[in-house]
Amino acid sequence: MSLKSLALIDSWPVSAAAAGVVRADGAVLGRRGAVGERFALASVTKPLAAYAVLVAYEEGAIELDEPAGPPGSTVRHLLAHTSGLAFDEHRVTATPGERRLYSNAGFEQLGDHVAKATDIPFAEYLRQAVLEPLGMASTTLKGSPAKDGVSTVDDLLRFAAEVLAPRLLDPRTVAEAMSVQYPGTKGVLPGYGHQNPNDWGLGFEIRDSKSPHWTGSSSSPRTFGHFGQSGTFLWIDPDAQVACVALTDRAFGPWAIEVWPPFTDAVLAEVRG
Repeated sequence: MSLKSLALIDSWPVSAAAAGVVRADGAVLGRRGAVGERFALASVTKPLAAYAVLVAYEEGAIELDEPAGPPGSTVRHLLAHTSGLAFDEHRVTATPGERRLYSNAGFEQLGDHVAKATDIPFAEYLRQAVLEPLGMASTTLKGSPAKDGVSTVDDLLRFAAEVLAPRLLDPRTVAEAMSVQYPGTKGVLPGYGHQNPNDWGLGFEIRDSKSPHWTGSSSSPRTFGHFGQSGTFLWIDPDAQVACVALTDRAFGPWAIEVWPPFTDAVLAEVRG
């Protein structure tokens, strides 16, 4: 099976794009474009970093509800963007748990926390805990765990299949990661404005009933994942039992808001059809 809907990326206003779709059993339903080319992930780095944090939790190096980040904040707060830290500054702007403040700084503090607890630099911990076991040889992190990952579609399809059918983590941990943390919390979804509620799991954004949104109108409310300001996204739809990755070389903007949802709807229609 090779999904014809993936050809839609050929019409995107970008110089380079690649996409792929994978099932829970690891079967790749389709690939398009330079799927082995390395692209800057921007915030699609966050789910990878979050998975490494959850491995550290299962290994007993950290606890989800132990203090981390600003006073009153925990590992869970940092993963769920409710620590109160500002977007790109290590500055507290709200009480932990009060608002959904999307924060790169929070993920940087997460990385520091895991590195201190394990005595392993976070990028190396990510490599040992997630990238190497999944065979993600083309994926690297050199810099911030919030935004400095580089990867390929092929590597991210391996990661998505893992999240759909976990081997590195207990499925109950992944179920927690895709469950709403601090329900009813309001906040801004970058690029899409104020959302009430702005639901988030542990390192993964949850679609629920958000509108507007970067996934499709036919995406199940349980769909979760992340998009990046480098024009990248990864969504996982547990109801459809598939995941989709798209990477481009053009910064997120109105073009992405226009083309991503119909692309996702076309992929889902073909998978379900």
